[in-house]
Amino acid sequence: MSVEEDTAHHTGLLATVRGPQDVKRMSAEELDILAAEIRDFLIAKVSRTGGHVGPNLGVVELTLAMHRVFDSPRDRLLFDTGHQAYVHKILTGRQAGFDKLRQRGGLSGYPSQAESEHDLVENSHASTALSYADGLAKAYALRGEQRSVVAVVGDGALTGGMCWEALNNIATAGNPLVIVVNDNGRSYAPTIGGLADHLSALRLNPGYEKVLDTVKEALGSTPLVGKPMYEVLHAVKKGIKDAVAPQAMFEDLGIKYVGPVDGHDREGVESALRAAKHFGGPVIVHAVTRKGYGYRPAEEDEADCLHGPGAFDVETGKLVAAPSVKWTHVFADELVAIADERPDVVGITAAMAEPTGIATLARRHPDRVYDVGIAEQHAATSAAGLALGGLHPVVAVYATFLNRAFDQVLLDVAMHKLPVTFVLDRAGITGPDGPSHYGIWDMSVFGVVPGLRIAAPRDAASLREELREAVAVDDGPTVVRFPSGAVAADLPAVRRIGPVDVLAESARTDVLLVAVGSFGQLGMEVAARVAEQGYGVTVVDPRWVRPVPAELVELAAGHRLVVTVEDGVRVGGVGDALAQAMRDADVRVPLRDLGVPADWHPHGTRAQILADLGLTAQDVARDVTGWISRLDVEPVEPVGFATGDAPAQN
Repeated sequence: MSVEEDTAHHTGLLATVRGPQDVKRMSAEELDILAAEIRDFLIAKVSRTGGHVGPNLGVVELTLAMHRVFDSPRDRLLFDTGHQAYVHKILTGRQAGFDKLRQRGGLSGYPSQAESEHDLVENSHASTALSYADGLAKAYALRGEQRSVVAVVGDGALTGGMCWEALNNIATAGNPLVIVVNDNGRSYAPTIGGLADHLSALRLNPGYEKVLDTVKEALGSTPLVGKPMYEVLHAVKKGIKDAVAPQAMFEDLGIKYVGPVDGHDREGVESALRAAKHFGGPVIVHAVTRKGYGYRPAEEDEADCLHGPGAFDVETGKLVAAPSVKWTHVFADELVAIADERPDVVGITAAMAEPTGIATLARRHPDRVYDVGIAEQHAATSAAGLALGGLHPVVAVYATFLNRAFDQVLLDVAMHKLPVTFVLDRAGITGPDGPSHYGIWDMSVFGVVPGLRIAAPRDAASLREELREAVAVDDGPTVVRFPSGAVAADLPAVRRIGPVDVLAESARTDVLLVAVGSFGQLGMEVAARVAEQGYGVTVVDPRWVRPVPAELVELAAGHRLVVTVEDGVRVGGVGDALAQAMRDADVRVPLRDLGVPADWHPHGTRAQILADLGLTAQDVARDVTGWISRLDVEPVEPVGFATGDAPAQN
């Protein structure tokens, strides 16, 4: 029987779940059946849309237990990382939305305030939930509100530095707060049996803590024998606990620890959560789970347990879409070729070895790749150290995640003029993962960093070329950015002027169209459409967008209108930078910049969102034709100039 057929025959209990209260009423036997139905539901739905199937199969019993012990939405449940929240969505009345998961008009792939009162934050950038939870617990304590705060931290999130900063503050504050560590990647097995259960209950008994304090005071007042005896007794107590559970590190911080518990034993997890709920202080409940649990293709997927696949065949777990050459593949292969030639080139990634292509380098040169976990700040400064040591690090991350390391790029790398190359995958509008994953900020945010050079390749050939140029830079940092998805066909240049590629020219020099990165092909289509209206368009790819090439400014001076098209935010983007460079050079040609408004754009396909933003060939051609035709009858003074004035200085 297929998963779809199985789902059709076993949806009785799942169909009755409209909210957490329905789960609270179920018997143990019914909950076991419900867990199986949820897994079938997840596999059937996510196989059609793509999404994070592996992580969610691993938290079914854990999420059921949480919703039975706590009262959402009054009690606040936070998931870190947020892609573990599919089961939470199912249990809070959003089953119907899974038909269009991560698609226009459907559910987000992460918690979303807009979807449900049960979602507090969209925390798709990892390692943030404990900081949210710390603030919430403090707020409820000050307001006198008796509400539980629960943070589920897992799937690598504890490798992020923010978690440990938050733990330090959580321990200091001492407010009631439950931290569920979803441990799906450690080698040790959960401790089971009566002794472990007894010790967990004992550690969470407030009376036990009072007895310890009384003994400490009594023995501490006894000369000579008292203090040494207390230390011996305390050591014995700690030794017994250390023998059955790896809790010493957390309890040394001042946070009570329970576990490890089997995260697929719902009753065991419920028992631990109920004890933690009533303890009255911060508690860590350590649940050991298996990513992809209950679905053989996920359990047997050695790479990442079907962490976040596209649409897949439910029987085999294999992707449905035909293989294509992705931007990531081109980068990965070229990096290996460069590393073969240069022993000083090393790779760094932040828990994204496979998705960013760094894993390809690791397979070829395993001693020259460092995965630092979800720690982008550390990745940047560690790269600075590697560069200081005579190496050339290539740091590969998603564009959205480098935002987290701006300070390190600015002051630890750029200020020291260190040769570090940052390769930003998934730059621009990426689509189904929503606004927190869009890589639209990098050209604007990092464009202000002195001495940093930014390259935006348009195709596979230019990616290979610009990556080599970036790694050849030895006096400062470089960025190479490219979008998600399949690489377009190579688009050769007509000629090159300095670093600028000219893609198309006309006898008339009406419009200089600056097509940034992957918009090269769009620029060609726009030029053809505008030519039909009798205007000539020069299409150029600047290749290196920061700093602005002087040759680009010179080209601008020879045209009547300059138009930039980029897949980053307009504020501080390439258009802004070129306009400033033109003002500084006293080039009084009007400029229009097309890009992404600085806003939170909903999830959907890349094509849908670009169409919404007017960044299609048809839209851009219409805009360009309108602007240039108006110049025929109504000349426009460029922004920043007044007639007869000197160029504006910034």
